[in-house]
Amino acid sequence: MRAMVHRGPHLSRPVYEVLPWIYIACGVAALVASYLLAGRGVVSVAAGVLGLLGLVAGMVVLLRRRDYRALRSQYADPDSLTGNDER
Repeated sequence: MRAMVHRGPHLSRPVYEVLPWIYIACGVAALVASYLLAGRGVVSVAAGVLGLLGLVAGMVVLLRRRDYRALRSQYADPDSLTGNDER
């Protein structure tokens, strides 16, 4: 009998692609909430920090995906790896 390997849950492609934008939207919403709660002290600071973290996390994921896809497309084209950039 073969052992089954559990790889964990997988997200569908549309959900996977929209996740960084959700992080960014939540970050912006938290920053706006921080601005609106300016008189509340600790709550405002906490919302601001969470908003900044969400915004940065979304941007990092977007940029890492872009770089990974660009690198992967270069490996798919072996001529782009020879170092001859003559055009």
